[in-house]
Amino acid sequence: MKICLVTTFPPSTGGLSEYGFHIAQELQRNPSLNLTVLADELPPGHSELDGFSVERCWSYDRTAGIFRLLQTINRLRPDLVWFNLLFSTFGRSPLAAFSGLMTPLFARLRGSYTHVTLHHLMDTVNLKDAGVRHEWLYRAAGAVATRGLLLSNSVSVLIPSYRKILNDKYGRDNVHLRSHGILSQRPELPEFSRRGNPHRILAFGKWGTYKRLELMIEAFALVAKDLPDAKLIIGGGDHPSAAGYIESMKQQCAGDPKIEFCGYVPEDSLSELFQASSVAVMPYSSSTGCSGVAHLACAYGVPIVCADLADFRQMALGEELAIEFFPPGSADGLADCLIQLLQDAAKQQAMASQNFSAALRMTMPNLVQKYLRHFEVHQRSQALRAVSRLRKLPRWMPSKSLMLRFLTRNSAGWTNDLATRVSPVNGRGASPPYDNGNGRGKRNGARTTAERDGIAPVDAGLERTRPRIPTGKCDPS
Repeated sequence: MKICLVTTFPPSTGGLSEYGFHIAQELQRNPSLNLTVLADELPPGHSELDGFSVERCWSYDRTAGIFRLLQTINRLRPDLVWFNLLFSTFGRSPLAAFSGLMTPLFARLRGSYTHVTLHHLMDTVNLKDAGVRHEWLYRAAGAVATRGLLLSNSVSVLIPSYRKILNDKYGRDNVHLRSHGILSQRPELPEFSRRGNPHRILAFGKWGTYKRLELMIEAFALVAKDLPDAKLIIGGGDHPSAAGYIESMKQQCAGDPKIEFCGYVPEDSLSELFQASSVAVMPYSSSTGCSGVAHLACAYGVPIVCADLADFRQMALGEELAIEFFPPGSADGLADCLIQLLQDAAKQQAMASQNFSAALRMTMPNLVQKYLRHFEVHQRSQALRAVSRLRKLPRWMPSKSLMLRFLTRNSAGWTNDLATRVSPVNGRGASPPYDNGNGRGKRNGARTTAERDGIAPVDAGLERTRPRIPTGKCDPS
């Protein structure tokens, strides 16, 4: 299967670039797939990651790049175009963002099978917190863009309420619920010996919009009165629309040795950062879907404390995460929550173990395998519909084999194998070498209608092409 993955991609730091990298990494490991990443353009001087076929064919906030993206898809002619999207993936300006979100529809109209992984909905985003002006314009454009995205062949969302909104409000039934995943092949067992001496409180993310640090710093001052050895570790940099925010917070906290700013943390340093943290905190004022930070914390077995927001409640319930909630915007509530957790070692270990257990079910290999099974089912359904049309043709027609090859030309290799089972002699096919114990290599009983029409049964070729289904357990090696 030939797949084009449309996403921001490292070394780009655009939204979802890390998520796109981990999807591409898992697809690249599958030898039966041919992957091309259609990514955002980079400034001069940046080199591509080794081992990936990447075409930089669109630019952030540039409408002209959308036409180049469509031209690239048309030239590559993939079996599947997979879009990894936020509503702001293609730009912050309304025109660039809207035209980019119409790309899945245009790609489908050109004949490609399109799938969209949609990480948030415009219907649930707090636009004021996100720093958006002219909210009414964004809401109207967002509703039209959502309808355009739903005209893709299929859409995946990461929170149950999103699927309900798309089904009920927009009347679509091609929406699937998927897990976010932990962005790694397997989680790491929590190292409790590295935690609690002193307690390290971790706040991690891209800061400056609805993710702000003022509340966290105010709450930490209250925590430090009861736990004087505690430290606050702040990881990550500025949100693209809030340049200079982290630097201003550094200046504000310059005289406090208990607050440490780590800046950007490379992926190979994440383990060291999270394993040494007693708790991960998400002091957000609103949410835009599932939290990647929460899933990173699960990957290392770290307890989570976050604002009591609807998206996070559903995330915790649906994925069985151990999260302590505090009232949004309340520094006292956040401080009380942290003090109670950090003074209870047994609760910390129980929450860490529960999050590690949840992470075992959300590894990226397991997640991507579920996507591929969905795509495979679609391809097989297309082929079966093509085969069923041949049954209506007269039995004497001599070119059924050629027509079958033509109708299934864009399907997976198993359909081509199916075509070779049709004998070109008078449109009648020889029975496949079944052996049900009668010693004659044929099935017991009468032939099916499809066999009488000269078409061999499909199930003969399915078993050897069926992918191995992972058990959801992590390989300890």
